[in-house]
Amino acid sequence: MSPFQHVVGSEAELRELVGTPASRSVLKERKELDHHDRAFIALSPFVLLATAGEGGRCDVSPKGDAPGFVKVLDSSRLVIPDRPGNKRLDGMLNLLANPHVGLIFLIPGRDETLRINGRAWVTRDPALLEPCAVQAKTPLLAIGVEIEQCFVHCPKAFLRSGFWTPEGWPAPDALPSMACVLFEQIKPEGVTVEDYERDIAEGQKRLY
Repeated sequence: MSPFQHVVGSEAELRELVGTPASRSVLKERKELDHHDRAFIALSPFVLLATAGEGGRCDVSPKGDAPGFVKVLDSSRLVIPDRPGNKRLDGMLNLLANPHVGLIFLIPGRDETLRINGRAWVTRDPALLEPCAVQAKTPLLAIGVEIEQCFVHCPKAFLRSGFWTPEGWPAPDALPSMACVLFEQIKPEGVTVEDYERDIAEGQKRLY
């Protein structure tokens, strides 16, 4: 039972409302990377990784590092190194149950994105991990992706949002800090919000 009214329930209904894609939108889809895709990935410092668990519950996790941190092995395989984080491992746990994955690569200042869909596995292969080392620290794990679909996505979302336009950015204090938000949500006993601020600040120094 949906909590919403007037829910669209079929592809026929969707197409009646929206129409069909132009031929260019269909023909741009490919199954392997070309030199344009490789160049995009080489300049990208940020990728969004979407996964879903066995029951269909979804997760999107941001991955970021120096441009080109995602390694292209060949026209159909990528490696995304895993850097130290909060150890929730939501995406990796999903991949253990369901290998399907979606990626969106971003480049600062560019309005188009690169979308890749495929299958992924958690790997600890030294031959793949060692080239991903930073500051003499080799990641413990990586996500290996086998590409099934890739294409450049149009810039309209970024153009509508003005995402890269600093004049439209909110003030730094428009929202409370992450430490303040977590402190109010968790309501820990025996610590102060200042303790949270210090702990989070220290954690952010450990990037590798």
